[in-house]
Amino acid sequence: MIEALLNYEFLQNAFLTGLIIGIIAPLIGAFIVVRRLSLIADALSHVTLSGIAASLFLSKNVSALAGLNPLYLGMAFSVTGSLFIERLRSLYKHYQELAIPIILSGGIGIGVIFISLADGFNTDLFSYLFGSVSAVSRTDLYLITAVAVFVIAIIIFLYKELFLLSFDEEFAKASGISAKTIHFIFMVMVALVIAASMRIVGILLVSSLMTLPVAASIRVARGFKQTIGFSLLFGELAVITGLISAYYLDLAPGGTIVLSAILILLLTILYKKLTSNKGLQKDGVTI
Repeated sequence: MIEALLNYEFLQNAFLTGLIIGIIAPLIGAFIVVRRLSLIADALSHVTLSGIAASLFLSKNVSALAGLNPLYLGMAFSVTGSLFIERLRSLYKHYQELAIPIILSGGIGIGVIFISLADGFNTDLFSYLFGSVSAVSRTDLYLITAVAVFVIAIIIFLYKELFLLSFDEEFAKASGISAKTIHFIFMVMVALVIAASMRIVGILLVSSLMTLPVAASIRVARGFKQTIGFSLLFGELAVITGLISAYYLDLAPGGTIVLSAILILLLTILYKKLTSNKGLQKDGVTI
């Protein structure tokens, strides 16, 4: 595989993109899980699908947009969907979880309409649904790198604010933090990461890469910073293992990456169970 990486640009693009996504997806996922918003990734991924389907439809029927990169409109739809979720959460203050299924349903509905208008599924759409190594272009790599730089910079500069809002929103507001502005920035970051990740993992599986490494890290980490650290480690392991498996087995990378993440999660659960049982033993007798 090393020789192939050196010789083929599309493999270089896919591998570098995967490494970047293996960082930013679990990084933003740690805050999503703590906020109990794990399903937001599914909602925005379906909204992104609508943007992709709309882009493919427009490029097919409007000659001026024939060369439009679907990733751009997918990101635009994703960001718009994230803003609608935040707006609905403020309208339904006592039923904020309603915002997610509302946007998810809308995303599915719009996506189905555009898919129908584009005469059903095609090869391009399948590559976005399940991920594709060969579909990642150098332009995609540059765009995803820009998204990663933006997300990492925001998290570094706003870590304290994001941390407080994630664990104690009322205290954060009392401390003078502009919760509305921070929520807005956070939702935009989530939308961008989801749209960027779909090239490798696929729209239908992107939420897994944002939550599974975090779920695994929670089993072994002590403290939030350790949770982030282990999430990044497990995310990179899942991506690297998944891409190598996809290359040798000729499979879609999205599925192999997600299965690798699940395997890591099962191993951490087993490790935690074994260490817990060991701690309960004293003088060879389980207590």
